[in-house]
Amino acid sequence: MAEVIFMPRLSDTMVVGTVVKWHKKIGEKILEGDILAEIETDKAIQELEAEYNSTLLYIGIKEGESAPVNSVLAILGSENEDISSLLKQNKINNNYKRIFISPLAKKLAFDKGILLDNIKGTGINGRILKKDIERYIDNNLDDKKSSNEVNHSNIRKIISKRLINSKIESPHYSLFIEVIMDNLIKLRDSINEKKYLDKISFNDLIVKASALAIKENPKINSSWTEKSILYHNNINIGIAVALEDGLIVPVINQVDEKSLRQISFEIKEKVIKAKEKKIKSNELEGSTFTVSNLGMFGIDSFTSIINQPNSCILSVGSIKKKPIINNDKIVIGHTTKFTLTCDHRIIDGAVGSDYLKSLKHLLQEPLNIMI
Repeated sequence: MAEVIFMPRLSDTMVVGTVVKWHKKIGEKILEGDILAEIETDKAIQELEAEYNSTLLYIGIKEGESAPVNSVLAILGSENEDISSLLKQNKINNNYKRIFISPLAKKLAFDKGILLDNIKGTGINGRILKKDIERYIDNNLDDKKSSNEVNHSNIRKIISKRLINSKIESPHYSLFIEVIMDNLIKLRDSINEKKYLDKISFNDLIVKASALAIKENPKINSSWTEKSILYHNNINIGIAVALEDGLIVPVINQVDEKSLRQISFEIKEKVIKAKEKKIKSNELEGSTFTVSNLGMFGIDSFTSIINQPNSCILSVGSIKKKPIINNDKIVIGHTTKFTLTCDHRIIDGAVGSDYLKSLKHLLQEPLNIMI
């Protein structure tokens, strides 16, 4: 018996999905576990697997098209099965505007940042052709135009909603410290001299230190709910990663219990998967604390908006060479500025300060990170 497959909700915040690629054609047999299609959510591109043996009888959302969750994605059933009643029954579900466009026209529109809603297609069934995009460019996007309009991506829409909610719902405040990094630099250099180990980054060391500091200050590892404060037993660190169309936060679970090498491997692996949009939704969930590092971009210091439901986020600046005072003498050293932004409903200033003291001690006496 034929079954309608609806656009799945592949993340807790997904509202609209885009079909990136169909791996099967209409009339093609499907085995349980086969990949039907690749769906882009607000966070990543996910593979949709077949749950049973069947035949692909109908495709409701073509490649490149977007549709709300629960729109008709496809119909699976037996070979040559009559699905006319199902099509009629589910016709009202796909009440979104479809845009038919040739691949060349789509690429040109994307490169120029053109809203397809503004284009009238001259191809069959209103299909937008390359010449339609070129005509629009000639008429509207000349050198005199002061700005171009680009549609919001799904990721950008979700980021906007989450950041606004975070700022409105949780009263933010920030604490600032400056840490002498010379011992940490020496430790990293010593580790990376061993050829049999993968290179360890400063961010790897900071992530491990941040988790150990949480272990010493467990109130930091908490979330606010309307009825209570949740104190989490596992220390799961979210790593803010910048993508072309927004920010994504892969999660490293139980960081305090893992070796530095394992943490480094997981961070590298998940950053690559995030940038290739191959990361799974469960790899983006469950963080209890977040680290955002802009040091590699030359940023001295900054504040971040809390990644809810976390109660804190740690912002990491660049390592700077500067004069510092050591035993009443001015010497040349290296320092980094850290900012801890806290939800004041949960984290009082003294609690946040104690956390930063622990973090500073770990980074300035970094052998404690390796124990």
